[in-house]
Amino acid sequence: MDTGLHPADFARLAGILTEEVGIKLPASKRTMLEGRMRSRIRALGFEDHASYCAYVFEGGGLAEEFIHLIDAVTTNKTDFFREADHYDCLRDMLVPELLRLRKHETDPVLRVWSVASSIGAELWSAGMILDDIVRSGRRFDFTMLGTDISTSVLRTAVRAVYPLEFLAPVPDVLRKRYLLQPLDGKRNPTARIVPELRGRARFTRLNLMDSSYPLDGKFDVAFLRNVLIYFERDDQEAVVRRVLSQLRTGGYLILGHSEAPVGSGLGLNQVHPAVFRKEQP
Repeated sequence: MDTGLHPADFARLAGILTEEVGIKLPASKRTMLEGRMRSRIRALGFEDHASYCAYVFEGGGLAEEFIHLIDAVTTNKTDFFREADHYDCLRDMLVPELLRLRKHETDPVLRVWSVASSIGAELWSAGMILDDIVRSGRRFDFTMLGTDISTSVLRTAVRAVYPLEFLAPVPDVLRKRYLLQPLDGKRNPTARIVPELRGRARFTRLNLMDSSYPLDGKFDVAFLRNVLIYFERDDQEAVVRRVLSQLRTGGYLILGHSEAPVGSGLGLNQVHPAVFRKEQP
């Protein structure tokens, strides 16, 4: 009989996850983690949580299971055009100012980074806005990078297929232009992001707790929204500094509205609610 996740095993798992990826797991999350582990336990053929934990801790299974544990604890709450004012800001303020700074370039390329991209909704929302600006006559190109620690959500982001109900926040004019639909008929209708946008994006795994990020910098806009809430204060500030190091001078960092105090506390120049510009060092 499976008696569930023992408090001692939960404490060990929580400690590893906090140390390695910065995710806070208070004792109140034990039941949540217990439930989310069940499918993995069944898939591996273990009888209960105790035997699975014994495999992880004493049987050499931690390296293999670590990514599955991350997938179990990450919430990955996301929506298309979440905190929609940020996309208005991208269109009306950030892109015009970035192009003004790059006016000496014949064909500037703007680089946008969705730092905790989850299943891709944030990145594709930004891509729709950027491509719409290009279609309006502004002369520039753009590329997009999505990163996340969870490989399972990155697979969804790369596939770029979503239920129609999940795509409801996409404005009608953008829906008609950037979604291929329906894919699965009337029972489970889905739509896919058009290849024109998919071809401008790439996704890769990234642990925000790493001391440095293996990227080449020079991003113009970084979305870092609704992920800092899972970190301790010191880790929040360290992550923001590492993300800033990947931005061009004059580039923009966009935080979640509830996380804006982190940017303000670092003395960053706020140009819009939860939007900060990287100034000269």
